[in-house]
Amino acid sequence: MYLPDVFKETDAERIAQFVAQHPLATLIAVQEGRPHADHLPFLCLDQVAVGGTFIAHTSLANPSWKLAESRPEVLLIFSGATAYVSPSLYPSKQQTHEVVPTYNYVSVHVRGILSHSHDAALKLQYVERLTRAFEAQRAEPWAVSDAPAPYIDKMLKGLVALTLEVTSVTAKSKASQNRLPQDQLGVARGLAEQTATQEAAALVASRLASLHPKEPDHERSAQ
Repeated sequence: MYLPDVFKETDAERIAQFVAQHPLATLIAVQEGRPHADHLPFLCLDQVAVGGTFIAHTSLANPSWKLAESRPEVLLIFSGATAYVSPSLYPSKQQTHEVVPTYNYVSVHVRGILSHSHDAALKLQYVERLTRAFEAQRAEPWAVSDAPAPYIDKMLKGLVALTLEVTSVTAKSKASQNRLPQDQLGVARGLAEQTATQEAAALVASRLASLHPKEPDHERSAQ
């Protein structure tokens, strides 16, 4: 991932919060010399850092779990807060017109050693932990125990538990930090007007409120 210093994210709390809010990861690995990609929700059990642990489960029919047979290093990509940024959102456009379009986004790359298990007790534990995490925001959370035990046992037979031991974490938060404060405010306001880009707008606004960026020496174009 191309990572200019201005967009490098090092705040552990921000990274962990983003991953928790965007659990659907793109799993990338190399299988028999060819790239392999899949999309699975992963849950971090402790820390989004070296030594941390992520868990997931997938269908026995999904060949992705077989990637873990040799305990390879794989890549998980968590992404979101995406938005096209029009030059028209920059107030500075009126002064110089020296502005170009760009794209804002957040991406967290987690590398780690992937392993799997067919143990029934571990599969049940993973399913229960993932369910509790994803149901937590509901007024009346569904629990695995709400379903008949024989049915759950049957469903577990068709699953494989996945565990990822984190070896590295790289995070990028591209939120118009390379623009003047007034341009950042213009981006935040402009994106907030569109439902699809409100998350990206909130990201720009929160960074503008917490940071005090200096005027850049020159316009940086990075994606």
